[in-house]
Amino acid sequence: MITSITNEKVKYVRSLYRRRVRYRERHFVVEGVRLVREAFRAGIVPALVFYSESMDATPGSGELLAEAQRVGAPAVAVSERVMKTMADTVSPQGLLAVVPFVELALPLGPSLVLVVDHLRDPGNLGTILRSANAAGVGQVILAPKTVDPYNPKVVRGAMGAHFRLPIVALSWPEIAETLTGIQVLLADARGERAYYEVDWTRPSALIIGGEAHGASREAAELATATIAILMHGGAESLNAAVAASVILFEAARQRSFH
Repeated sequence: MITSITNEKVKYVRSLYRRRVRYRERHFVVEGVRLVREAFRAGIVPALVFYSESMDATPGSGELLAEAQRVGAPAVAVSERVMKTMADTVSPQGLLAVVPFVELALPLGPSLVLVVDHLRDPGNLGTILRSANAAGVGQVILAPKTVDPYNPKVVRGAMGAHFRLPIVALSWPEIAETLTGIQVLLADARGERAYYEVDWTRPSALIIGGEAHGASREAAELATATIAILMHGGAESLNAAVAASVILFEAARQRSFH
């Protein structure tokens, strides 16, 4: 059992909370039974698994350790103090894993693409990824100046979407090339049409801008139309994650009937 917070493995886990180190090592940290289970379900073999006694309070944790042994992932016992040092959450569940970056195959001509532009809040991006996965989005593109998808808060908020949804960071020229030939709709509080008036059964891309400054000039130039969510009660705008979810599930509704 590791009991020292100065252990090299412990310091390595802590280092992965820095973006520069994550991208150098091509690994990130997932916490808790649910996310570790999602990684195993996706066929991902963790580089390291850490567990403490508090893990026993969570149903299904023992099966995950057995799975780690089956696939050859090193499982290391640590003290509660060490687990709290390695975890990014206030009350860790006693299970944590280091997993490789997820590189899912990109679909050939996805019919529904989400572009996230200038979004800086990690909690919002995590929620957006979770909704995109549930709504059947084929690919998520992160435009420049968007928060890192492997930020710990993004990973927790996405609830396993990283393991099922192709996510790529592209430049605007690359985004424009990817979206060639499909309708590109920019969510805007002053949009030309209501979001439910759009034909979402067509190959489409939705651009969601950041909370502070909205979408970039490049996004506005790329869009073929702007769409809005009509609001009541004097509200001027919605949280970016809420707006994305509302629109994406309208697209899912239309596509299910189609």
